[in-house]
Amino acid sequence: MSDLTHELIYDQYMKLLHLNEQKADTDIQEFLNQATGEQGKLLPRNMTSIHVIDCIGQHEPINNSAIAKKMNLSKANITKITAKLLEADLIKRFQLTDNKKEVYFRLTPKGRQVFEMHEAIHKRKEQQFYQFLDRFTEMERHAILKFLRELTMQIKEELAERQGTLREER
Repeated sequence: MSDLTHELIYDQYMKLLHLNEQKADTDIQEFLNQATGEQGKLLPRNMTSIHVIDCIGQHEPINNSAIAKKMNLSKANITKITAKLLEADLIKRFQLTDNKKEVYFRLTPKGRQVFEMHEAIHKRKEQQFYQFLDRFTEMERHAILKFLRELTMQIKEELAERQGTLREER
């Protein structure tokens, strides 16, 4: 592959990253715009909190550690987010009868509404993505899949390396 092709791919990758950041901002705005009245006022203002609600809705009952693991976030971060979600009455905490030590979470009716709205948006986005993929041949889709898998592994390795370095510095 020529140097020019490498540069073009890298430039396109950087454009994609920047567009993805902008899209994340518009996604949260779209989500908030769909919620009306009192429901809209109670919604979390960031996607991470909405994704915690989604994680709880997908896996309830679920505890803090499991949420952190599934979302690749720290337990401390999940504790802060769940405290805000509890305060907003979007989730409730409880203990299982056979395990009084561990705290689990479930969605409240308000939280269920947020979860369902989020699910509907994801389903719509998923269909749009599938329609986009239909522009490519099966062979091209396999190349895209291979590229995305390799890129995901590369990013995971870089993150793990950085996190290890950060721990060593502390």
